[in-house]
Amino acid sequence: MWPDLPLASWSATATTLHMWTQIAGKIRLALSPHMNHWWQTPLYVTARGLSTSPMPYRDRAFEIEFDLLDHNLVIRDSTRSTSFVPLYPRSVADFYREFMAVLRAMDIEVKIWPKPVEVPDPIPFPDDVVHASYDREAAGKFHRILLSVDPVLKEFRGGFAGKASPVHFFWGSFDLAVTRFSGRRAPERAGADAITREAYSHECSSAGFWPGGGAVMDPAFYSYTAPEPEGYSAHPVRPAAAFYHPELREFVLMYDEVRKSAKPEETLREFLQSTYEAGAVLGNWDRATLEVSQQV
Repeated sequence: MWPDLPLASWSATATTLHMWTQIAGKIRLALSPHMNHWWQTPLYVTARGLSTSPMPYRDRAFEIEFDLLDHNLVIRDSTRSTSFVPLYPRSVADFYREFMAVLRAMDIEVKIWPKPVEVPDPIPFPDDVVHASYDREAAGKFHRILLSVDPVLKEFRGGFAGKASPVHFFWGSFDLAVTRFSGRRAPERAGADAITREAYSHECSSAGFWPGGGAVMDPAFYSYTAPEPEGYSAHPVRPAAAFYHPELREFVLMYDEVRKSAKPEETLREFLQSTYEAGAVLGNWDRATLEVSQQV
């Protein structure tokens, strides 16, 4: 657990895997009933990797799982049919063609918008021969990080009696996240698209893990409150290594600070709780009603 995984050591694999998860995520988006804040779209951490969870399709259900132990994409349905798409160094275009062909062979017809989102210079899946890396060891380490983080985020979620999201993996931003809500509507975001308007329709405090990229070029934990209350960026948080990132407008704690600490779970809990409190105190959340007393 808590393995070392600098972004530079697997950036090509991370980008390819990101594109592959977007294909599966878009299938879930196409078939799952709509939920508030787009909660019908993410993936979930499993003992073997990442899964869509069951999706309805005509008179049956099926699920898609990235098995990062045996390195297969596994498609199972409720009629006991199981198919595989192997994960190895192959282009996104090649993976997409086989993935869709396997679905058709299972008599599953689904149409998606075949272009990635939330990435610079997106290449349509059928045309992407640029991203074609897959390091099995790195993918396994990434899974072990998710297995390390997932229960801590779930425990944190359990300390809240108000509305809270599941702990889920967003394939657009490629991060594992959990979100708490104050119960109040948020001001409209000027110029926001429909997806952003729905995602941030209510005041929230969100935290999670992502493997790095953009303004933070190594794996890190993040936490933010939206809308951001006055004084938030200067509010003290823990541990001492945590800092406010002015470009992201989020508190950040580098993964290695957690990994190398004597008690990684406790270090992460401290970051989650203190950054949540910064937003909840300054945002005047009804903490007495929303929070659960610590249980034995």
